[in-house]
Amino acid sequence: MSIIIKFFVAPNRDAAAAVVEGGPDGVFDSLTYGNFDAEEALIEWESIFTGRNFEELVDADVPDVVADPGDGEGPLVLVASLPLQDALTAAGEPRLAEVSQQWVRERAEDGEVFAPETAAWILTGLAELARGIGDPESRLYCWMA
Repeated sequence: MSIIIKFFVAPNRDAAAAVVEGGPDGVFDSLTYGNFDAEEALIEWESIFTGRNFEELVDADVPDVVADPGDGEGPLVLVASLPLQDALTAAGEPRLAEVSQQWVRERAEDGEVFAPETAAWILTGLAELARGIGDPESRLYCWMA
C-alpha cells in the first residue's frame, strides 16, 4: 500500500520518469491521495470501466511501469492505460458514481474499507484531470512513494 499517491499529466514518458525521485510537485499539476494501493486501483478501475478481467489486465502488464529505480522498494511512476484514460475522460457523474460504488464493493471483499464519498472524490478528480489533457501525446501518470 502506498503512503503518498500523486496523479499527474505529463507530455511523455521521459518527462514523467524524470520526477520519480522527488514527485511531480513543482513540475506538473497533481492530485494527491494516500493510503491505498494505486497500482491495484488502476487495474480495478480499468476492469470496471471496460469490463476486462482483472487477471487479463495483470497478464497484459497494466499499468505500465515508467520508472522504478528502487525495484519496488521506493518511489515509482506508472502510466494509466489509454483505455482507462479515455474512460475517465468520457465518464459523466452517474458513471463515475457507479464505478466508485463497484470499487468500494471490490475493496470490501478484500477487507479494505473505503467510504463511498472518498472513492467518488478520487475518481471525479481523476476524470477532471484526464479531461484537461489537451495534447494527444500527453498521458495520465501516477507517482507513488
